[in-house]
Amino acid sequence: MATVALTELLGAPVFDASGKPSGRVREVALAPQEDRARVSMLIIKTKNGERMLPFSSVTSINGGIRAQTSSADWASTKGTEGLFLLERDLLDQQVIDVYGRKVVRVNDVDLNHENINNLPVLKVGSVDVGARGALRRLLKGMVPMAALNLLLRQIPARLIPWDFVDLIETDPARRVKLKISHERLARLHPADIADIIEELAPDEREAVFETLDEGVAAEALEEVEPRVQKAIVESLDSERAADIVEEMEPDAAADLLADLPEERTEEILVQMQPEERKEVTDLLEFKENTAAGRMTTEYMALPDTATVHDAIEMLRHFEGGVETVSTVYLIDQAGKLVGAVALPKLVLASENTPLRSLTQEPLISTRAGVAEKEVAEQFDKYNLLTLPVVDEDGKLTGVITSDDVISLLRAKL
Repeated sequence: MATVALTELLGAPVFDASGKPSGRVREVALAPQEDRARVSMLIIKTKNGERMLPFSSVTSINGGIRAQTSSADWASTKGTEGLFLLERDLLDQQVIDVYGRKVVRVNDVDLNHENINNLPVLKVGSVDVGARGALRRLLKGMVPMAALNLLLRQIPARLIPWDFVDLIETDPARRVKLKISHERLARLHPADIADIIEELAPDEREAVFETLDEGVAAEALEEVEPRVQKAIVESLDSERAADIVEEMEPDAAADLLADLPEERTEEILVQMQPEERKEVTDLLEFKENTAAGRMTTEYMALPDTATVHDAIEMLRHFEGGVETVSTVYLIDQAGKLVGAVALPKLVLASENTPLRSLTQEPLISTRAGVAEKEVAEQFDKYNLLTLPVVDEDGKLTGVITSDDVISLLRAKL
């Protein structure tokens, strides 16, 4: 399959059905609603203004563009609504390389050329983000094409396949018309999404978060540094922000809302579902630099009379974070913490085994008001995955996970 660079195509002469020179290529367009990669239209600059030439009317692209229609039949350009223009919308623009997990700038576009039923078809194959594409554009028209191609062959290509590119469009209306989403980005690990988000300008961050599923957006937001977190949430409307905050771990959501202006926090809380709002509101009452300020209220706890079967059933329906499933906590009728069972013990025991018989000793916990420094020391001393938090009466109120402690230590660096 042959390849032609967008830079080579732009400015190429165009001949109509009579063989008469009729203009030059001004733009190359895709219609994403129909096909995300296939070139659907050429915009031709003629002496009578810009005209639109459907690519289905092109018979050849070698030695110039040759059409099977008369230039008089080419419609005038009344607008490009619904079209993605490769020069205007892609060259020199930032895009997301979901394979390399980074933001890159496009220097040129490689188009795959093949003939189907004796007619040419062009599809975007990759974007060039290296020196080769930049030099091709810089030296075009200044150096003979043969000499330029010889030089370019000596420069390693830095190409990103089109299937690994996510576009950034800040205009909500255009995102809908061009069917621009971030499905590829959404499949990355939340930490990788966060790294990419932090590379973007504020309006670009907002555009990306507007298209992400609430769950994905929440996981990514938890990984973003606090300053950027705050900026993103403040840029979103209250309803959208509430949808995302609801999907966050309660402790992370509380930390985020605590950093926002009080009025903005109230706007978001009002939009949240009652259950999630109560969880976050309760955590907001605690100081951030204490054990209670670091804990999550999503954990697995059962009565001290429960069996392994009960624990497995809870696991099947538990919707909290994966960090909290390593331990099942036991509480008595008064809600006091009386035991902890490690997940591996559940796997090895029969279903009718009482959980009380599988508890690990000693039972380690911490008080809600303990300083976060002491919490970190307990994790280090006892090699903990989770640490239960109890109130003055010994009642279980939350759990601190190892990732909370890692976040704490990273913030101190």
